[in-house]
Amino acid sequence: MRKTILLIICIITVLPVVNATRRLVPQQFTSIQAAINAASAGDTVLVSPGVYYENINFRAKGIVLASTYIFTNDTTTIDATVINGSQPTIPDSASCVIIASKVAGTSLDTTAMITGFKITGGTGTKWEDEHNPGSVYREGGGILVQYLSPRILHNHITYNYATDLSGGMTSAGGGAIRCGDSNPLIQNNVIDNNQGRYGAGIVFNFCGGMIRNNLIAHNTGGQNFGGSGIWIYEINSQGSPRIIINNTIIYNHSTGGPGGGIRTWNSPSTIKNNILWGNTASAGNQIFNAGGSIAVTYNDIEGGYSGSGNISTDPDFDVQNYYLAASSPCIDKGDSSAVYTDIADPSNPSSARFPSRGALRNDMGAYGGPWCSILSGLSTLWTGIGSGMNLGPAPEIRIIPNPVKDEADIVMRGIPCKDLSPELFDLNGRNVRHLSATSSAPGDYSIRFSRHELSSGNYLLILFSNRSILAKKFLVID
Repeated sequence: MRKTILLIICIITVLPVVNATRRLVPQQFTSIQAAINAASAGDTVLVSPGVYYENINFRAKGIVLASTYIFTNDTTTIDATVINGSQPTIPDSASCVIIASKVAGTSLDTTAMITGFKITGGTGTKWEDEHNPGSVYREGGGILVQYLSPRILHNHITYNYATDLSGGMTSAGGGAIRCGDSNPLIQNNVIDNNQGRYGAGIVFNFCGGMIRNNLIAHNTGGQNFGGSGIWIYEINSQGSPRIIINNTIIYNHSTGGPGGGIRTWNSPSTIKNNILWGNTASAGNQIFNAGGSIAVTYNDIEGGYSGSGNISTDPDFDVQNYYLAASSPCIDKGDSSAVYTDIADPSNPSSARFPSRGALRNDMGAYGGPWCSILSGLSTLWTGIGSGMNLGPAPEIRIIPNPVKDEADIVMRGIPCKDLSPELFDLNGRNVRHLSATSSAPGDYSIRFSRHELSSGNYLLILFSNRSILAKKFLVID
């Protein structure tokens, strides 16, 4: 029964692709951009795993750009299919992905979609403010959207930057995603370790749209206008609502302006069923509203916030990808309306299907509700379990090579704790091996690792030290 339902989900996901012309990369086209150039509205550009050093532009085409994740639902495919924007031909056009039209008033066009990619290394595009001619910003390190309303689904958007003010920039923002005058759906993404002088995670500028079931973590900046998790400014021309629902928005840091988690600015918004925890800023660590009526209900918000169903209790994350632990107070505490109900476990219909937990009432955070999904892994997970602390930039953990076929070196730098106990777990939570780390300098450790007796698949390296935990996912192959 479970396999049947998963097959149905896969078929539904793929339906937009089936009746379209597929442009295959690299089988038919050596680059993603070449395939886009050849595509027509309704086509699918299907990309096989690999690293693609490109800064791509949809050229206002209503196409689907997808990795093979759409067929497999295997999240390892996301991190194995990389759009790396770190080598732009034109430095002032250095967003990894641009989905934009030159024509105002086209924001109801939702035909474009990007799904199943790791998007990294972008540094943003020089962009004149449509609402203030003459003011130029560097926008959208990972993805830049203007006048269109794409579906941005199941991506890992990480280590992108919109910070460079050279060349007379007014400011720079939207480290991961910048949307202007549009109405996008941003769903089931991991958005982590991006930087921007405002909106290090997501910028909505004169936008409506839906931000749903994303993990938004460890994004930093906010020096100019704050809002390091999500930054929302003004109502868009169609008056479309801004709905922020079932996201986990945690450990984002604004070094200057207010709103470590969310900043809204003359932007009525609905904020429901989210977890906002460990975010920091000069004011409004979790939420800062600078005007406009916002409806904040059924969230777990550190420090509390007025609104029906809101709580302020440590969310009690599990050690992997910020899933909720079985004891989390966020389980079954979202809005009880049927429209928000968790997906039922086919083998136990009264219980929620993983990654949701408990019964069928909505779980707060990215893993609750009818649109939840298993997400791609963070670049590096670094959390003080139970501490409620923002532990700052993530330390560096590298597994070389990754995937691991025979042996690998695990290199760790800037580890802010001692007496590490390295353990290997499979993704079913079974401890499969204890490792020993060697320290070469304060905070620096290394491990020589052999995959001996480990079958192929995904594993989690976890470093325990009191209640602080570091984790890194890797793949073993034959």
